[in-house]
Amino acid sequence: MTSATPTIYDVARAAGVSISTVSNALNRPDRVSEETRARVLECIDQLGFVPKSEATTLARKRMRRIGVIAPFTSYVSYMTRLAGVLAEARASGFEVATFDSESAATSMTPILDTLPIKGQVDGLIVMGFSLDASIEDRLVDRGVPMVVVDAASTRFPVVTCDDEQSGRIGAAHLLNLGHRSFGYVRERQRGSYDSQADRRLSGFTDELEATPHTDLRVVESDPSFESARAAAHELLGSGDRPSAIMAHYDELAVGVLKAAADLGVRVPGELSVIGVDDGPIAEATDLTTVRQPFHESGVEAVRILLSRLERPAAERTVTFLDLRVVERETTAPAPPDDVLEREHT
Repeated sequence: MTSATPTIYDVARAAGVSISTVSNALNRPDRVSEETRARVLECIDQLGFVPKSEATTLARKRMRRIGVIAPFTSYVSYMTRLAGVLAEARASGFEVATFDSESAATSMTPILDTLPIKGQVDGLIVMGFSLDASIEDRLVDRGVPMVVVDAASTRFPVVTCDDEQSGRIGAAHLLNLGHRSFGYVRERQRGSYDSQADRRLSGFTDELEATPHTDLRVVESDPSFESARAAAHELLGSGDRPSAIMAHYDELAVGVLKAAADLGVRVPGELSVIGVDDGPIAEATDLTTVRQPFHESGVEAVRILLSRLERPAAERTVTFLDLRVVERETTAPAPPDDVLEREHT
């Protein structure tokens, strides 16, 4: 029989593990197996256990602190989103606690499995990766207010941009310049989930298919500048070199620019390049890009989260933010010989 107030010993007994394993499942999840951690968390939920060190904090009505989980060290763009979060949270009298996660293309963080239980924050903003259904169900059951940014969710409010639309308007910009031969550098992913990379490439491809005499070659890159540079060499070093390349985001597009320089391909005279994001690197390199309103997405996420704190039963919303092409120095009309050759094939 368990005590009226569940203890770590009750959790350990129910899960059939030691109290140190329970502690590791909460604080050092990399030290226990996925199966063991899942069993411990299930017992914690069933018993309603709260770590003793957090009980006093949880007893307070509100801590006025929100947590933000994002792949900050993998993608610079999330720092700009965070700036929007910080500005709006500060104006509303809330502190912000940040938690870094790995790229969703390669890993799912265990942070969400433990953070809400520990009671460190009033609510969460999760950026950049979609949640497994089991994790979403668990957070709903625990009553954790949350907003998802730049990813999909079926249970929580979402602030995002239309990824397919970003691919479509990037393609439309290049088509309007007369390009008909295209390359695309997408981020490599591990897993079969419907990713941002899939959606963005789908929009790009759909736009091209509506125009005759176009062709497309796609290469994959890890989320690094050098990997994109190597991938772009595949496109530019072949005999059927495209006249325009879109990259999944700006850092990969800069890798394309470097590959073009390596091979003596003039940008934009012989090759047009476009990215997605419009972060500092795009402005620094005069890169044409599809602008995403990063700062605004952070501001909007905080506003929605604070509204959910006041009205937990409010209807779930999905907010789409506007996209637009910012034209700089890396795109230009297609070379005349490329246009004529394709019109007569």
